[in-house]
Amino acid sequence: MLGLMQQQSLLISSLIEFAERHHGDGEIVSRRVEGDIHRYNWSAAAKRSRQVANTLDGMQIEKGSRVATLAWNGYRHLELYFGVSGSGRVLHTINPRLHPDQIAWIANHAEDQVLCFDMSFLPLVQAVHAKCPTIRQYVALCDADKLPADTGIPGLVSYEAWIGQQSDRYTWPELDENTACTLCYTSGTTGNPKGALYSHRSTILHAYAAALPDVMCMSARDSILPVVPMFHVNAWGIPYSAAMVGAKLVFPGPALDGKSVYELIEAEGVTFAAGVPTVWQMLLGHMKPAGLKFSKLNRTVIGGSACPPAMITAFREDYGVDVLHAWGMTELSPLGTLCTLKNKHQNLPEAEQMKLRMKQGRCIFGIEMKIVDEQGKELPHDGKAAGDLLVQGPWVIASYFKQEGASPLVDGWFPTGDVATIDADGFMQITDRSKDVIKSGGEWISSIDVENIAMAHPAVAMAACIGIRHPKWDERPIVCVVKKPGAEVTRDELIQFYDGKTAKWQIPDDVVFVDAIPLGATGKMLKTRLREQLTDYVLPGL
Repeated sequence: MLGLMQQQSLLISSLIEFAERHHGDGEIVSRRVEGDIHRYNWSAAAKRSRQVANTLDGMQIEKGSRVATLAWNGYRHLELYFGVSGSGRVLHTINPRLHPDQIAWIANHAEDQVLCFDMSFLPLVQAVHAKCPTIRQYVALCDADKLPADTGIPGLVSYEAWIGQQSDRYTWPELDENTACTLCYTSGTTGNPKGALYSHRSTILHAYAAALPDVMCMSARDSILPVVPMFHVNAWGIPYSAAMVGAKLVFPGPALDGKSVYELIEAEGVTFAAGVPTVWQMLLGHMKPAGLKFSKLNRTVIGGSACPPAMITAFREDYGVDVLHAWGMTELSPLGTLCTLKNKHQNLPEAEQMKLRMKQGRCIFGIEMKIVDEQGKELPHDGKAAGDLLVQGPWVIASYFKQEGASPLVDGWFPTGDVATIDADGFMQITDRSKDVIKSGGEWISSIDVENIAMAHPAVAMAACIGIRHPKWDERPIVCVVKKPGAEVTRDELIQFYDGKTAKWQIPDDVVFVDAIPLGATGKMLKTRLREQLTDYVLPGL
């Protein structure tokens, strides 16, 4: 027997329609590439999204075709989020921090038809456009009078000229909810980047889950600053959830330095912000010397890489901001877990609560996870056993774009490449990437734990732990350290700093001071590159 409910597809167009109808005067504030502040509301965003849809119809861009962006977080990018996907095309956000050759490869693999880009990426587009034969139209996200006369890019138009003559009346098509809506490539794999192709259904379900109280707790009472880029897994789905709840959106554009982010947070009454640890490091570095405080910011979600304990402590104790650890992947749309305490944890001592806050969190509804050993046997959720982390759910990838049906799944589960523990309350903690784990004398050493202790030292700006071959112990950890400007610490002082904070056999054998730790396009440490730089390194005493 079937239920007697109305059948309505879960579509991205319904989000912008809802935001316009019920939160039309809700603000959307953007710091533009030009440096000025742009203001409008959900009603205006909806009208201009329909102009985008009419423009694509007028160009006869077929349904399912890819429309690419190389853009910062801003109102025009938001309009493309809804206008492209809502009209049945696929929005393809490209990470501008990738190498030009990778960008050209990705654009060709996706067979992009249109590329919309912020003017700060003009040199990048000039470098790759001749290598991208499928792109029919280049659009600069600027006013018509800001378009340079001679860019060398044939047919280049400004965004305002591109959509300006179009009607803002449009009937969104009734699509199958399993229709593709957005495409994101992950560089966190071996070989060429792989494409994760999301559906309208998976995106709407993810938006619901992200807004839940035990996740990001987004509402119409929030002023939200997504510092996480819109080219990085759709800004963790925040633009969709913000439309779903009618929240105020504040976009930082390209100005991600501590001073600019702080000024925007205060000027726009931001209550909730989300981003990677490196951005928050710059923010705290700006605030502390000036004795600054937040007036309304009460929580921030930090993901992308593990958040150092010192950062969680600084936000909570110095500024009254709750830090919520998050974990996910491009293949998970991206949210898998988020760290919020349960009711029974509320009265625990602060030190015990902190142990939980340092974990990556609990499954959000829609995600299931398990850990397995090398033979694929499921391991207990006791907070001690560490194994390969596998996940499944309605917004978890089933196969990569254009992989001719090949599935990365193992018995219906997606192998994340992370090594983790899960405790009896469901709190998951990443101990390593499977390719970064350190096995010493038959025992696992968490490189993340080693890094977190180093990062707690007042002279350390960044730390990366890697394993070095050892004739007796198989591998031993060393920690590569970038010192804070003007700060000094010796190797012996830092080694001594580990005393009492971890088991003696887990203390790194050496400290290597470096000028910088190589980072990938999404801000994650590239330990493979670090190992290459240290190919001639020999452990002390060998």
